[in-house]
Amino acid sequence: QVQLVESGGGLVQAGGSLRLSCATSGITFNANAFGWYRQAPGKQRELVATISIFGSTNYADSVKGRFTISRDNAKNRAYLQMNSLKPEDTAVYYCNAVYNSNMKPRYDNWGQGTQVTVSS
Repeated sequence: QVQLVESGGGLVQAGGSLRLSCATSGITFNANAFGWYRQAPGKQRELVATISIFGSTNYADSVKGRFTISRDNAKNRAYLQMNSLKPEDTAVYYCNAVYNSNMKPRYDNWGQGTQVTVSS
């Protein structure tokens, strides 16, 4: 079965940093673009960063210059380095493969997510 396990979240003060990790199994990791999503209370899940199979990246405007998505194909893992965190970054963060065509999430079985809370 497809398994996506996010970790690395926590409580940090504004301006701090966190590094999120996404462990995957049951997928052909190298063949998939990957994305990080977040969902704040009362809001829709938002795609914040993607990385292609070639390593090219894209970011939501809200996180550009602050977040960096990366991948380690040898470990079947994706990462999200988050710097200069703001209270509005507070959300549950999820990872998923994304379709190359439209960047929609590929798998319905989302992981548990990892909570990121940024205090002022």
